[in-house]
Amino acid sequence: MTHADTHDAWSAGQGYEHYMGRWSRQIAVRFLDWLGAPERADWVDIGCGTGALTQTVLDQCAAKSIVGIDPSDGFVAHARDSISDTRVRFEVAGAEDLPLADASIDVATSALAINFVPDRVTALKEMRRVLRPEGMFSFYVWDYPGGGMGFIDAFWTAVAEIDPAAGDLDESARFPFCTQQGLADLCEQAGITGVEVEAVEIETVFPTFSDFLHPFTLGAGPAPGYYVSLDEAQQERLRDALARNVGHSEPVVLTARAWG
Repeated sequence: MTHADTHDAWSAGQGYEHYMGRWSRQIAVRFLDWLGAPERADWVDIGCGTGALTQTVLDQCAAKSIVGIDPSDGFVAHARDSISDTRVRFEVAGAEDLPLADASIDVATSALAINFVPDRVTALKEMRRVLRPEGMFSFYVWDYPGGGMGFIDAFWTAVAEIDPAAGDLDESARFPFCTQQGLADLCEQAGITGVEVEAVEIETVFPTFSDFLHPFTLGAGPAPGYYVSLDEAQQERLRDALARNVGHSEPVVLTARAWG
């Protein structure tokens, strides 16, 4: 595990829901609107987490079935508790070795997870393997390098003021390929050509600065993991820097952009 991986604490389902899950659900709606997937399709949601995209597919796409796959026991347990639809099942597995037969899926997708997969090219090849000949290949990731995740970008900008050595934890440095061209290049490495890469955006709205800060205190994810590793005095310095960065007006409204 590298220094940058240390704070990737993605197993706590409830903490993730407060930090990222609500925005994952909103961006999932926009992504599926853009995707235009067929009805009555068999889906796989790779890196399904707490089930944000899985539930949105069930609500929005008239899916025939969907398999949610994630390597985290905690996330899968949370998703199973949250989603009882008979069309869905959840499996604990990695993206590089999907527990699915060849050519068994109509739509293979992944929400905000491919950047965390150790072997991304193998994962994309696995997505292609399980697709039927006329299947749809899709995924989306946050635009970290382009400052597209406003509240996370504000956090790491504040961290840089008090702890410059923590720069390698910033997702913009860790995932430089999460750009329009970078994703097209990644797909080409996996033998997938002719892809369309488009921006999908939402606004993240926090009624107060306290609402903005609270998810960072829960420990689920790189930024919250870093925050809870600090002592009380360091946390106070970081809170002050964050307040300066986002301003004193309320609500706190920032853009969240993904590449699909």
